[in-house]
Amino acid sequence: MSETQDARLKRMRMRSWRRGTKEMDLILGPWADEKLATMDAAALELYDLLLEENDQDLYPWVSGAQPCPPQYLELLTEISAFAKARHGRV
Repeated sequence: MSETQDARLKRMRMRSWRRGTKEMDLILGPWADEKLATMDAAALELYDLLLEENDQDLYPWVSGAQPCPPQYLELLTEISAFAKARHGRV
């Protein structure tokens, strides 16, 4: 049985808020709350793949400490800008 759209968004929101590191919870959680419902299917698929990545990799990518994989560059640039506007810095 396939996952309903509502169930998928709920799962993705929960995974955004419960990452394993507080830093990534505070970066991805608010972004997911605001953006997931308006994302198209391709963007949701990419974000779902991003959620599979380890926080130890994600944080340096989103903070700009390390270059991120090209497939995530646009998405992580958006997430980073959102977090910086919200928190003042990442």
